[in-house]
Amino acid sequence: MHELSLAENLLQIIEDAAHEQQFTQVKTVFLEIGQLACVELEPLRFYFEIVSQDSVARQAKLEIIEIAGQALCTQCQQCFPIASYHQACSHCGSHAHEITQGKGMRIIELEVE
Repeated sequence: MHELSLAENLLQIIEDAAHEQQFTQVKTVFLEIGQLACVELEPLRFYFEIVSQDSVARQAKLEIIEIAGQALCTQCQQCFPIASYHQACSHCGSHAHEITQGKGMRIIELEVE
């Protein structure tokens, strides 16, 4: 259910940008979401459509770019792809790693009028 609050936060960021940059309508929101961000994409789309109905983003399309997870093993210093936080290093089997990519969410571009 946190996708509702994410959609509300996205809309707030968009409305703040509209106020600052003086645009009146958003056509497309380009959004990066990491595979490790624990965001369900379809509920996010659904809630965004609902919360944006009476806003500058009322007709906006969400273009979601998924970012693969990646980690740096603190034992062998190798980077490896990771699909969950508890995954072992594919090089040495260690569970000691730092996530370097794929856990965030950010707006990368707004297509506006």
